[in-house]
Amino acid sequence: MSSNSKSLDAVIIGGGHNGLVCAYYLAKAGLNVRICERRSIVGGAAVTEEFHPGFRNSVASYTVSLLNPDVIADMQLKEYGLKVVKRPISNFLPIDSNNYLKLGGGLERTQEEFRKFSHRDAERLPEYYERIEAVADVLRDISTKTPPNPKRGLRAALQAAVQLWPVAKGSNQLHRDVYDLFTKSARSFLDGWFENEHVKAAFGFDAIVGNYASPDTPGSAYVLLHHVFGEVDGEKGAWGHAIGGMGAITQAMKQACESVGVEITTDAAVDKVNVENGAATGVTLMNGEIVVAKRVIANVNPKMLYGQMFNEGDLDIEFSRRMDGYKNGSGTFRMNVALSELPDFTALPGKDNAEHHQCGIVIAPTLDYMDRAYVDAKANGWSKHPIVEMLIPSTLDSSLAPEGQHVASLFCQQFSPELPDGQSWHDAREAAAQTIIDTVTAHAPNFRDAVVGKMILSPLDLEEKLGLIGGDIMHGVMTLDQMWAARPLMNHGDYRGPLKNLYMCGAGSHPGGGVTGLPGRNAAREVLADGK
Repeated sequence: MSSNSKSLDAVIIGGGHNGLVCAYYLAKAGLNVRICERRSIVGGAAVTEEFHPGFRNSVASYTVSLLNPDVIADMQLKEYGLKVVKRPISNFLPIDSNNYLKLGGGLERTQEEFRKFSHRDAERLPEYYERIEAVADVLRDISTKTPPNPKRGLRAALQAAVQLWPVAKGSNQLHRDVYDLFTKSARSFLDGWFENEHVKAAFGFDAIVGNYASPDTPGSAYVLLHHVFGEVDGEKGAWGHAIGGMGAITQAMKQACESVGVEITTDAAVDKVNVENGAATGVTLMNGEIVVAKRVIANVNPKMLYGQMFNEGDLDIEFSRRMDGYKNGSGTFRMNVALSELPDFTALPGKDNAEHHQCGIVIAPTLDYMDRAYVDAKANGWSKHPIVEMLIPSTLDSSLAPEGQHVASLFCQQFSPELPDGQSWHDAREAAAQTIIDTVTAHAPNFRDAVVGKMILSPLDLEEKLGLIGGDIMHGVMTLDQMWAARPLMNHGDYRGPLKNLYMCGAGSHPGGGVTGLPGRNAAREVLADGK
């Protein structure tokens, strides 16, 4: 069997958000593009599904901030129905039965919250924000550029110089901050700024999101930064909710793609990439269909692409050896729960919809708590006191649950991608889910009884359902050895694979994970440049 008669300029493996973004830019430039998606719905990890009768929620990715504003504008996503509402505040941290900390809602408000714990920390906050923002600005710029490929010699050196020039021409202070954020642990970085443990935890949480590591792990300060450079409607650092869930983003992208002629095929799992004379020539689907295309663009985890989708001998032995060392595993466990009522926190009582129900509810009161969770997970598979971020999007979006009831996303950290002693996550998932429910119930005693339905996604479930290898929401660990020009591997950070006409456009490429659309946009630019 072969594909339809029209000649394809590109076939894209995987209809996640980056695949959709890449397809849009290519088709807009006149290329004939087809997306092959394994599942019956496009969107990858950014989809909305009903998981209990009458209750819908974002299945995996769960919040909006990092989606690039140029992608939103170019694809006219708002015209296709995308509506993002901002959270009233960023985060609420219940600490114990009497104390809590709120973050966001303006500088003065956050300072007022910090004064409950430390006057000194409140006074230092404006400078901290200013200095972090200066580094984030540099990263925002680099995230939209194609990393240099050392194989290109002088051209690569010039490219690197241009991209790093904003750092070089900055102040000594900027140089120090960049160096610190890329090399230090989150704890040692935050220790240099703040004295109170709860204040440090409020910022330190971002350092372990999608990062199977301790806040004491060198380099964890960078992940803290990766979560700062988002924005919502021009407000830097803001977080929001897409009405209708994260699937609203990818459904708007699907419409944008179809408007420029992209052919989208669902239930079309790719078995392998076809190779002739050292060049990719198309793909063979699991159903036997052969799709011939001038370019193959992969929007899947690099480990899946190179480990599962090539015949033996198609790839260089040294390349395969290096790819074997590509690290996955973000320590993530996801749950969606249907609730009969809102959680009633002992630290801030009340079941009526309040601002603390409308933001990120973070259960991780200190950096020591986060460190123990990681150490526990390494020894036992998961922590008895895991790190939990709960969002209750139905407080901002009534379309997700029946009137008076709610849905909650539970994003939980420090769950080992592989359990000790040969256990399977399929056998342990219920016990882990109960641990998470216990953790929330310790702060909101009505929570357990309010749960009327749940969807459980262990690291293994995330891999099987969404193709996230090792449950890795970032398509590969975000450490310095797997960033920028070395994501996924050195000499392939420019979106080009090891074979002619083979490209990568997923989160396993620069600038990495999160619903940004940038790997897709940047990859499309390189494909078009090669076409010229």
